[in-house]
Amino acid sequence: MTGRKKDAESELTRLLHELDTGTYVEPSKLTVKDYLEKWLKDYAETRVGRKTFERYSGIVRDHLVPELGRIELIRLQLLHIQACYSKWLRGGRKDGREGGLSAQTVLHHHRVLREALKQAVRWQLVARNVADAVEPPRPEYREMQALEETQTAWLLDAAQGTRLQIPILLAITTGMRRGEILAARWQDVDCVLRIVTVRRSLQETREGLFFKEPKGRRIRALDLPAITVEMLAAHHEEQAEVKRTLANDYEDNDLICCRDDGRVWAPSAFTSAYRDLLRRRKIANVRFHDLRHSHASQLLRSGVDPKVISARLGHSKVGFTMDVYAHLFPGMQAEAARRTDAGLRAALEKQRRSLA
Repeated sequence: MTGRKKDAESELTRLLHELDTGTYVEPSKLTVKDYLEKWLKDYAETRVGRKTFERYSGIVRDHLVPELGRIELIRLQLLHIQACYSKWLRGGRKDGREGGLSAQTVLHHHRVLREALKQAVRWQLVARNVADAVEPPRPEYREMQALEETQTAWLLDAAQGTRLQIPILLAITTGMRRGEILAARWQDVDCVLRIVTVRRSLQETREGLFFKEPKGRRIRALDLPAITVEMLAAHHEEQAEVKRTLANDYEDNDLICCRDDGRVWAPSAFTSAYRDLLRRRKIANVRFHDLRHSHASQLLRSGVDPKVISARLGHSKVGFTMDVYAHLFPGMQAEAARRTDAGLRAALEKQRRSLA
């Protein structure tokens, strides 16, 4: 069966279901509000993660519907959307503060609207995606902060004796994301082969804590540096002692990084503890996610193949990795030029000697 035939049959099934349940609305009368609510329920909810769906719902409820909801979907124009974006930039905050939304936030709203309207085209509710022609604001480029080896050593030393030392160590030496670290189990670590396998990630939503597949559904095995294996082994022994001390009061979830009693460490609580550590140690503001960037940056500077780095980070394409860390390449280009110069000079000198 061809893809088009499958799509047609799927669309027919959806329309028949709406007719049976009384939820069908003629396209000519469908408002943007009605459509976005339908898109969230019938499409987005089953295709994105809980946290992403929660974010989509908030954008639709708090921003898109109040500004565009009353317009009939088939009458939605580029000017409606562009005017909406301009209004948000001037004064779109919902927290009672003065000022507008950031360009980055408006860009997020644009992406949600564009994705929703793309589905409207597939459902043949509109002939074209009008959001494709809209120019969203361009956020200011914010260069990521990457620590050098001496700085990461200082941060690890500052975290010594706290529950934050191992999460910081894993971020610095593997590039794992916060949710992946908080979901990692001892069964995912092979200390003999020195490998940790990233199989899941911890997600926090309004409904609670959930384990899900890693971003992009990419399970990956990461080789561990010897120092990481050694520190993990010491941490395992310390954790075993805590288990014996707390006995039945310890909730064993096989987690490497957890609360003192073994329970799952919520990402928000973890971030609060991390920021508190920085304040206590009087360390300049370094986001935990910057440690992932630091890992990649240090590998690039040491000459590791970008394909290997991309695989460690769990990126879908090496091109994305190259784009993210493009700012590091000027120095690497200079080193490449230096090596080329040295090699060519040596070859020319050898050639002259052979002719002499």
